Amino acid sequence: MDSYNILFIGVVITVVMYDFTNGFHDAADMVATAIASHAIRPSVAIGLVTFFTFLGPILAGVAVADTIGTFVDIKGINVSYAQSVVIAALLAAVSFNLLTWYFGLPSSSSNSLAGGLVGAGLVVVGSSHINWGIQALLQGELQGLMKVVSGLLVSPFFAFVVGFLTLKGLFVIFKRFTIKIRSLFVITQYFSVAWLGFSHGANDAQKGMAIIGMMLVASGYTHEFSIPLWTILLCASSITLGTIFGGWNIIKTLGFRIYKIKLIDSVANQLGAALVNTLATSIGAPTSTTQVVTSTLLGNGAARNPRRVNWKIAGHIVEGWIFNIPTSIFLGALYAHFLTRIL
Repeated sequence: MDSYNILFIGVVITVVMYDFTNGFHDAADMVATAIASHAIRPSVAIGLVTFFTFLGPILAGVAVADTIGTFVDIKGINVSYAQSVVIAALLAAVSFNLLTWYFGLPSSSSNSLAGGLVGAGLVVVGSSHINWGIQALLQGELQGLMKVVSGLLVSPFFAFVVGFLTLKGLFVIFKRFTIKIRSLFVITQYFSVAWLGFSHGANDAQKGMAIIGMMLVASGYTHEFSIPLWTILLCASSITLGTIFGGWNIIKTLGFRIYKIKLIDSVANQLGAALVNTLATSIGAPTSTTQVVTSTLLGNGAARNPRRVNWKIAGHIVEGWIFNIPTSIFLGALYAHFLTRIL
């Protein structure tokens, strides 16, 4: 077995690790409010999210993978250089995931991967091989990196607005109802958790698919970017395994430290976050489930009572997001610098 094949197998194994850490992070985000509202037992919430996270990437298509996997053009370049781009980006994303998990902070696996691709691409193939999408944007189209940026950076602001409006809408609709309506919200919680899990798998699992698709091109196994069925099943399984084991430190941060969550807040959070993820996936724009869920929760809190929201904790989370992209670009460039000298 030659070195290129060994590197390809290594990348596939690392993608499994990346998707596992992605699911590990995002499981916590998805079930935090359900657990904090005491409407669903933790084991049931994790079970629902796990099952529907697995279904998401299998049923939702590969539009997001196409977006992530094609904004850095590695076709026709030296095999070792092309592989360096992919491996460096993946290592940058996994490194940042593990670092933020250790400190119990929600982070964006998607931002980490996109930043890693930009950093590695700049070092190895130069800016001319990156589809920045600026010209297309001036013509009213979303392409390349601009589509990635729109999904990852615009979605949190959109999610905040959706979270605010969702909870306000529920207050208006149910303001005349008594406590007896609680059973309806408990039932709704099961559906909202399931939808959120499906939307998470549908969007987030496609990032790992994109990396394997790029590595197939880089290694010369395919001439055009494509996602084979085995890749879809592998990434779906990996992110699902991560979801099963969920990050409890992050659950504590989102579920209990931002503001005191009630059942109606939890339902509004999951419905709003699932809606944002689903809309983004439908146009092929990647999102960060972590960012979407957290931003929706902040919108929920602002709708209930802004003074009850722990904006200091929220500020620390946002600082992590801001720190995420430049750190990932740096890590991607650093890993690429070393890889191009040893491959």
